[in-house]
Amino acid sequence: MTGDFKRDKAKLSKILATDINFDVVRRDFVIADRNCSLFFMDAFIKDEVFEKIFEFLYRTEPKELQKIHTMQEFSLYKMPYVEVDYSDDEETLVTAVLSGQTALMIEGISGVLLVDTRTYPVRSIDEPDKDRSLRGSRDGFVETLMFNTALIRRRIRDPKLRFEHLQVGSSSKVDVAIGYMDGTADRKTVEKLRRRLKEIDISSISMTSQALSELLIPSAFFNPFPKVRFSERPDFASACILEGKIVLIMDNSPAVMIFPNSVADFLKETDDYYFPPLTGTYVRIIRAFVSLLTVVMTPIVLILMNNPELMPDWLSFINTDDKYSISIFFQFLLLELVVDGLRLASLNTPNTLSSSLGIIGGLILGEFAVEADWFIPETIIYMAFVAIASFAQPSFEMGYAMKFCRIFLLILSEFFGFWGFFGGLAAILLLAGFSKTFSGRSYLSPIIPFSPKNFARMFVRTSIRHKQH
Repeated sequence: MTGDFKRDKAKLSKILATDINFDVVRRDFVIADRNCSLFFMDAFIKDEVFEKIFEFLYRTEPKELQKIHTMQEFSLYKMPYVEVDYSDDEETLVTAVLSGQTALMIEGISGVLLVDTRTYPVRSIDEPDKDRSLRGSRDGFVETLMFNTALIRRRIRDPKLRFEHLQVGSSSKVDVAIGYMDGTADRKTVEKLRRRLKEIDISSISMTSQALSELLIPSAFFNPFPKVRFSERPDFASACILEGKIVLIMDNSPAVMIFPNSVADFLKETDDYYFPPLTGTYVRIIRAFVSLLTVVMTPIVLILMNNPELMPDWLSFINTDDKYSISIFFQFLLLELVVDGLRLASLNTPNTLSSSLGIIGGLILGEFAVEADWFIPETIIYMAFVAIASFAQPSFEMGYAMKFCRIFLLILSEFFGFWGFFGGLAAILLLAGFSKTFSGRSYLSPIIPFSPKNFARMFVRTSIRHKQH
């Protein structure tokens, strides 16, 4: 800005297009015989607050402004509001106004005062539908950055908790915050995340936080394993921060990103910490076992059905004499697609109808397929178990990674039998083993490299100990 009131006012008005945009307002007024202008977004301003500020400013006498030459001095002596800043950088001012702050210009005083009285449209902090807990808190993250940081601050009242603010996207200029515990989180990982956020060169990422995660951790297209964990629960995010994790909070997104993550972190869930240690350990072991079973169950069943001579007596119930027109392999593949199709359909079905339509659709389609000799009841039962058991995995992204691994094993098992199955398992382990977390460690940690203590913690929920002084 040049410091010339008329020229700067006209320039800012042109950039913000106050004569075209009905929601970008320029309010001209006079205090102490000096011309003033306010620039603000109509949807974000608090009318009651500025009514009080105007009441204070209109009582200003001309002699009171004679000794004030900069906006820094004006904010010290004549601005009663708490959250204020000042700047003379054009880009900073435009971004601030479009973000909801109010810019104040006064004739004869250099610089522009930024008053942060913004309030965003926000929904209530209800518990998220996906990350529900039996005993936990009933609040959840929302789409407002400040609200989300406050929900974490409410749980961690420690001066070592840090929230660093950055902006990403040359057009969207999305506000993001890096949250971590100073002294607990790995400093190199924090610096790496900070550097990558600053290096991002993209116009807009206003749609999803997934776009931001892909820019931060680029990975091969064929690698399904997620490197970022998303959570909409403030209690879970707070627990992760206390354990040394880093959270990335993005404005306009109700899900925070948690870094770094190995495969062990995807076995944990919020409920583990709301149960006694024995119960939490049992639940965690069951979750790990069921998750593994969803990957290998249908490929093993396929091999045994294709090779009855390899089937032991105690698994003879797997064999079937029913007639079918479609091979077992294609039955499993088609059922994978049908399950995902029904899941997608349920997302677009009104809540009042989703449960009933899902049950009716499953019964009708299943019975018709059996009657038409397309499928046999056994394959439908196995896939029904896999579909239900997949919800034991709390991470949506890891759930689909397991699904892709299961389909990969199904294909290899059909063409190469047990050799294809074990070869596929080896390929999956190699793919995960050569993958790295955001901090650079092995994705299979603590299995590779093996750490007995951390490996036990994957399954055992230890009791909370008193802090030793």
